[in-house]
Amino acid sequence: MREPGTDETHQATTPLGVRWFERPDPLERPVVVTGVFDVLHVGHIRFLRSIAERGLPLVVGIESDERVRAWKGPDRPVNPAEERAETIAALSSVSGSLIIDGPPSVADWTAYADLLRPLAPAALAFTAGDRYTQAKIRGAEALQAQAWELPFTPGRSTTAALGRLAHSL
Repeated sequence: MREPGTDETHQATTPLGVRWFERPDPLERPVVVTGVFDVLHVGHIRFLRSIAERGLPLVVGIESDERVRAWKGPDRPVNPAEERAETIAALSSVSGSLIIDGPPSVADWTAYADLLRPLAPAALAFTAGDRYTQAKIRGAEALQAQAWELPFTPGRSTTAALGRLAHSL
């Protein structure tokens, strides 16, 4: 395993890069998930556990602070990328975590496929109703990986949790 915080950047043909927080050794055909994973909640836990129960190593890609801010606004993320990667890596269902860096405007399936190609993923996993479902399926096809669409836990998202918190204050 790599030491937390070790900066190992991968630049493929994409402007996206990877910094491993914790890298499994050996890294063998993992299932890959990407996302923000800002305020950990039961929806995240159920999703990640359901992937791990399928028996393959799970690597989680955490979007960088710059990318999250551009997509979700100036108050997000609540937690910095390094802490989000550390929190996710600590879960027993997760084999490793990495941080995805690059311009927020780069979010197409070809860029993610180029970024993930060195991992040779067995599958890309995402939640049902993900607005990028079709892009993730195309990315999985480009990587010759399976596309796993798993159930979403209704009412459980970071945005919903933050809304409940703000309402209760």
